[in-house]
Amino acid sequence: MTEVFFKGLFDNSMTAVISIPDFLLCIGCSLLIGLILAFTYMYRSRFTKSFILTLALLPAVVCVVIMMVNGNVGAGVAVAGAFSLVRFRSAPGTAREITMLFLAMGSGLISGMGYLGFALLFTIIMCLISILYTRVDFGCRKNAAAYKTLSITIPEDLDYTGVFDEILKEYASSFELIRVKSTNMGSMFHLTYNLTLRDITKEKEMIDRLRCRNGNLEITVSRQENMITEL
Repeated sequence: MTEVFFKGLFDNSMTAVISIPDFLLCIGCSLLIGLILAFTYMYRSRFTKSFILTLALLPAVVCVVIMMVNGNVGAGVAVAGAFSLVRFRSAPGTAREITMLFLAMGSGLISGMGYLGFALLFTIIMCLISILYTRVDFGCRKNAAAYKTLSITIPEDLDYTGVFDEILKEYASSFELIRVKSTNMGSMFHLTYNLTLRDITKEKEMIDRLRCRNGNLEITVSRQENMITEL
């Protein structure tokens, strides 16, 4: 009775039917892999509940897809590739989130093909490497605190061309005016610079000098963000 219930409608004598214990074993292994990936991603990372839930369940989903194509790996990869059309989050994901999603899909694919030992070994190795790189801040820019974005508001009658260059040259090893925006009905300009401070302890001193030049209007200094869309 059980075999009839789980038999496919289009199965024939040449079709290899997956046994229930093997199916449950693959699903359990995939869920374990998902938990390992989820806990790895939560290590020193900002995350949302929906993304962690997706990361925990995705290997099992991919595993079932691969098993249901009855060993046709080409068809399985094609079907799994359709997952790329699904928006896992409402906001664009970071490079690390995309990497973890691919890792989850890869682990689920290996598990679905029946290589449970390889799937677990692959997941553990990649998670340990990810934790190691995170712990040593691999890829982090040196002196990241020196990279700043400076926003200055000036009155419309002040010519902004080179008006702050003298001060910025004294406190920054490099700087670039990246945006000019009119504001307050055109009565003011909003300038945005990317700069690299020579000495981060003199940030307040630089702001005080700039305030004297812009008439004590608003000045904002923030951490410089990478504006280039890249992985």
